[in-house]
Amino acid sequence: MSEVTEVTEVPDEKQPLITPVRVVVALCLFAPFVAMLWVGSYAKVEPAFIGIPFFYWYQMLWVLISTALTMIAYMLWQRDQRARKGGASQ
Repeated sequence: MSEVTEVTEVPDEKQPLITPVRVVVALCLFAPFVAMLWVGSYAKVEPAFIGIPFFYWYQMLWVLISTALTMIAYMLWQRDQRARKGGASQ
């Protein structure tokens, strides 16, 4: 005689693909592209900062801002993935 064991599968709850956290992540990653591609907004000399024309220091400032936004997006993404997996350990 063979023993039959019944396996009941609990259907996974469908989690939405677009969540507020994912929208914030997308905005953090998208903002530097918009800022750099919109050249008309920073293609000028004034206001100069310690003798550096606006055109240059604006772009260098965005290097720092982009770094911070990418770090924020990464941390939010990691938190979102942990939450989706049921709070598994880091």
